[in-house]
Amino acid sequence: MIENTSNRRIEERLSYQWPVLFAEDFTESLSEGVMVDVASGGLAFMCRVDDNCPFMGQKLELRFSIPRIDEEDSSAMTSFSRTGKVLRIEEINNSLRRIAIQFDTPLTLKPCEQEGINLLHRRNENK
Repeated sequence: MIENTSNRRIEERLSYQWPVLFAEDFTESLSEGVMVDVASGGLAFMCRVDDNCPFMGQKLELRFSIPRIDEEDSSAMTSFSRTGKVLRIEEINNSLRRIAIQFDTPLTLKPCEQEGINLLHRRNENK
């Protein structure tokens, strides 16, 4: 089933194109999509229409990274692993779908707030 719904966002999202890995179980083969945007409660990514394309309600494991402002390293990233549920699927064209995921456990920061990304990095360094 493919849904095309209006924008229901309650938090500003970080628009960012970066690979996202997903699977029902990371002990099996992984699929790759391209992140479109991310917020603390979920993310959206595009993927090819094939046997691995997610379906409505499917539970997935995801691995993804977002940029972190770092004065010494302009390419610094913060990586995350989350589980989540497919909430929406939008048809982009015959070969691409946009998949919206709601995380089971929200991120501890709002990705659009770069200072939050920096704070998370500093906390991880101190552990």
